[in-house]
Amino acid sequence: MEELQWQRPSLCGDGNNCPEVAVTGDAVYLRSSLRPAEVTQLTPTEWRDLLAGIRNGEFDV
Repeated sequence: MEELQWQRPSLCGDGNNCPEVAVTGDAVYLRSSLRPAEVTQLTPTEWRDLLAGIRNGEFDV
């Protein structure tokens, strides 16, 4: 696997409990800064669907 360039939201600053995302040409990788060894891989379509669901409030409690 190529070296991933992880990014986190600017609002997290130096916080320890932040989502991190790495995007390549073929996939989007997600992890928590609390558990950096546990990585989830999504296709670009799955990533777009996840973002749309978040924007539409599908995961609001």
